[in-house]
Amino acid sequence: MRTYHLSIVLAFLPLGVIAQEQSATAEEQPVPTQQTEVQQPQEVSNQAKEQPQKKSSPIFTGFSGGMMIHGGYLFSDDPRKVFSSSGLGNEDYVKGLPQKGFCFGLGGALRVHLLDHIHVGAEGFVSTMPLMGTGSNIRSGWGGGFCDVYTTFGKIRPFIGITVGGGAMRRLYVPDQAASVSYMTSDSTYYNAAYTKTPFFLLDPYIGLEISLRAHLALLIRIDYMLPFGKTNSRLTDNVKWSNFMSPSGPRLYVGVMFGKNK
Repeated sequence: MRTYHLSIVLAFLPLGVIAQEQSATAEEQPVPTQQTEVQQPQEVSNQAKEQPQKKSSPIFTGFSGGMMIHGGYLFSDDPRKVFSSSGLGNEDYVKGLPQKGFCFGLGGALRVHLLDHIHVGAEGFVSTMPLMGTGSNIRSGWGGGFCDVYTTFGKIRPFIGITVGGGAMRRLYVPDQAASVSYMTSDSTYYNAAYTKTPFFLLDPYIGLEISLRAHLALLIRIDYMLPFGKTNSRLTDNVKWSNFMSPSGPRLYVGVMFGKNK
């Protein structure tokens, strides 16, 4: 009987050993913890933050304004276009008058930047062309609204645009011997000088460069050429034609500084 019980014990002993080994193996396997499950959403959130978010470009991207000095060279085909005056009835006074010369002046502009590629604003200038050394001069004052398009290459911003507006051209003629020389008009009035003022409209195309010097300061360089706005055979008065409006006319070089804010 004892031999029978011993045989049963020996038969089940290997099964117990195997069961104990399986239990130990199950205890050695890592059980996922709650911390591991919490870290997965954090990693996904970090990846979402690293992805760049697309932002739409605003319409208004900045504003600027500043002053410019300019110099140019103006010319005319006919001296009578330079000093077209009914005040000096005899047209002999135009003989020997200069048809060309240098001009200089000052002005400024205010502008708004749109879509990172457009400037719109207003500007105004005064330009004087001295003649003959006698006090004779031609002085033009004009202003208007402008629009130009630009692009940016690092610190350099080239642009091209046009100004539409108007102004007035004032011509003062003083002869070399104003005290002793006089001219008589048809109404028997004597003059030893002539002054005329002619209003005009204009189209003023221009090109230029803007060079960034600091965050809110830029150097501006541009060239323009004003054009008359109207029919050449039409008349404003009995004595002034549209073809006389911008005579003399020519290119001007502008140099100035612009202050402002760019987004």
